Amino acid sequence: MESAGKSAESLSDSRQVREKRLTRNKMNQTRRSFLTSLSAAVSGTLVYPAISFGIEKEFILKIGVCTRIRNNEILHEFGYSYIEEGVQTFLVPQKSEDEFNEIMALAKKSKLPVVACNVFIPGSLKSVGPDADHPGILEYAETAFRRAEIAGVKTIVFGSGGSRKVPEGFSKDQAREQFIELCSQMAPIAAKYDVIVVLEPLNSKECNFINLVSEGGEMVKEINHPNFRLLADIYHMKMENEGPESILTYGNLIKHLHIAEKQERAAPGTYQEDFRPYFEALKKINYQGCMSVECRWKNLEEEAATAIEYIKEIYT
Repeated sequence: MESAGKSAESLSDSRQVREKRLTRNKMNQTRRSFLTSLSAAVSGTLVYPAISFGIEKEFILKIGVCTRIRNNEILHEFGYSYIEEGVQTFLVPQKSEDEFNEIMALAKKSKLPVVACNVFIPGSLKSVGPDADHPGILEYAETAFRRAEIAGVKTIVFGSGGSRKVPEGFSKDQAREQFIELCSQMAPIAAKYDVIVVLEPLNSKECNFINLVSEGGEMVKEINHPNFRLLADIYHMKMENEGPESILTYGNLIKHLHIAEKQERAAPGTYQEDFRPYFEALKKINYQGCMSVECRWKNLEEEAATAIEYIKEIYT
């Protein structure tokens, strides 16, 4: 991103580049729509174009980016709907009300809302194992949820691999019991502040506990609370060779999505990976919520434009 000391001339050049890219993307979208309609006319099949009389057809998904709120302007220009920030950087549960209020003052100026937050529980607060600190986590969570309500954040992502990692030699069955107990106590607190916690299965290279959507789905079913639901991260699913069948099986529990390409955890469209099987499963369950791009950006300005166009192109 641009440094504070970049010259006004360079900033102007950067804006011009972004404007040209946006214009090109819109032209490409219109051209694809025209070709689709033309192809349909030739085949004798009636297909409504994506753009009609200058009004773009509403896209079924809300697409956002996991990033800091300071990137709101460029993401707004590219057509993203929201930002997914971090609990520890945006809601700052371990910091003072004054510091939180300063962040909220900045958030009010953002062109995009923050509707979700990840990076929930710090690794120092253990969810499972002999050092599990459920009272400490629940106190921390209540502050986070209270501030989430103030900030307009509706979804808290429970990945937190450092917190939920099962220590070597500790029973995974016991860890599962501990985790279910913790989340069963957490869910009513989330409900008090109109927040939904979504459990994020993480691939086995990042965490040794709850690696599959199917595992997470069974746990969510056992917790059985409307404010504790499931997240499907297509990157983690690909890393674990988990197919789209899990989306179909647990679709009624899925309330949030993450996406990135398997190779290098790159932005969608970088290596043209095929997400269609997962997208078809999402269509079958009539998923109409949020999908956050959670990837390793090499150049946000260039890759963000490609990512949203690629998702929309292969989802429709």
